[in-house]
Amino acid sequence: MALTGDKAHGDINPWLIAIAVMSSTFMEVLDTTVVNVSLPHIAGSLSASNDEATWTLTSYLVANAIILPMTGWLAGRFGRKRLLLMSVTGFTAASFLCGLAPSLPFLIVCRVIQGACGGGLQPLSQAILLESFPPEKRGQAMAFWALGIVVAPMLGPVAGGWLTDNYSWRWVFYINVPIGVVAIILTQIFIFDPPYLRRQKTGIDFWGIGLLTVGIGSLQILLDKGQEDDWFGSHFIVVLAVLAVVGLVGLVIRELTAEHPILDLTIFKYTSYAVGTFLMTVIGFVLYGSTVLLPLLMQVLLGYTATKAGITNLPRGLASFLIMPIVGKLTGKVDQRKLLGIGLIASAYAMWELSRFSLDVAAINFWWPLMIQGAALGFVFVPLTTITNGGIPNERMGNATSIFNLMRNIGASIGIAMVETIQFRNQQTHINRLGANLYPQSPAANQMFQNLKAYFMSQGFSAATATKQAYLAMWGMVQRQAAMLSYNDTFLFMAGMFAAMIPFLFLLRKPKPGKAGAAMMH
Repeated sequence: MALTGDKAHGDINPWLIAIAVMSSTFMEVLDTTVVNVSLPHIAGSLSASNDEATWTLTSYLVANAIILPMTGWLAGRFGRKRLLLMSVTGFTAASFLCGLAPSLPFLIVCRVIQGACGGGLQPLSQAILLESFPPEKRGQAMAFWALGIVVAPMLGPVAGGWLTDNYSWRWVFYINVPIGVVAIILTQIFIFDPPYLRRQKTGIDFWGIGLLTVGIGSLQILLDKGQEDDWFGSHFIVVLAVLAVVGLVGLVIRELTAEHPILDLTIFKYTSYAVGTFLMTVIGFVLYGSTVLLPLLMQVLLGYTATKAGITNLPRGLASFLIMPIVGKLTGKVDQRKLLGIGLIASAYAMWELSRFSLDVAAINFWWPLMIQGAALGFVFVPLTTITNGGIPNERMGNATSIFNLMRNIGASIGIAMVETIQFRNQQTHINRLGANLYPQSPAANQMFQNLKAYFMSQGFSAATATKQAYLAMWGMVQRQAAMLSYNDTFLFMAGMFAAMIPFLFLLRKPKPGKAGAAMMH
């Protein structure tokens, strides 16, 4: 490069660098959820079923998950600035082609390209931000990074619904083009490879790439399609599970023995990194699980429109947006493990609050627990990201951030799959339990039946039809109450997961400002 990293760090305001890398990263993370609400429109427009249309989500996530862990290796091979420019350019071009898609297969192919190009943006932006800010301000840098990673998935469904309702589903993709062009220009002007990032001319670990593709790709499809296909009742899911296990076990063995691995797994010898990555995986599970569960509860059970559900969920994103800069400033002054502890306790409390609702809940009642959860995420993401990468040497940071982001995404995929399954199966259990109380000899059940029958007869139905309608109404009540109880169970389960993470804080080492600051550079 014509300019060295020293030139970049000495002469360029780090906040300009932050805006340059986060404009593209925010766009990429937004695209993981922005298409969700547009699926019925995409299916109708391209003459496909809703199940077929879900491959537009799965294809993106699979390609994204495969490229993400390879980012450190790719940056070392091609140069970080060059890789970032290629990623943003490819993502922007693929977004434009997605908007033009004349058929579903064409759209899926473009989504694969979009996901592959976007896969490296999260770890690249994290590594660049850690490098660009002085040690005492790296908490603020991670707060800015976490804003994009946490707020974007929450805004995705709201933005996607608004664009689809007011314009067309194609604008969900077109909107990326101007943002992408700005990101390309900013990257070209403000981003430079540091002098210690040397392009490596080593051999290519083809076995590692192949096993990574099979293992991560199979796991991602399995998690995305498992609930839809009744998990291991499906031959397709069983085959995917076998491929995922073989691929991932083979990958670990290969990467620990290869001369030039694409994933340097020895990074886990750093205790704080290993513990922090595990905690981020679990946090990804709970965060994205609740992000999926709440709109389902609001729209399916409480009858909210997509817009009302989006507005009701807004306090969470707003609280995160407001609190993260404050936490960023606190990270240099307060033991980050204490901040993380506050975040985990507050998150558990927010989930517990959500587990106490009934079918009579008003929209405004969601605001308080969601604001607590949003604020708590600031206390979780910022210090955890900083502590986890605290002791990593400069030359290994790219690999470290790649694996860190991969594990968060895998946690998110497991969380989305698991909470839907837990909720569904608990609902069946509650239906059986509540239904057992509806028998002819029960005075309460018999009284309700007679009241319902009388009501339907007063509406002009015959005695036979009113009897049938009364039975259906009682069955509907059982189903709705069972569904509400199952949502409560699932939120309580997630509260328990947050609480269970607290003891792991004692395994994290307190970062030393000088040492951690230097070590966090990439």
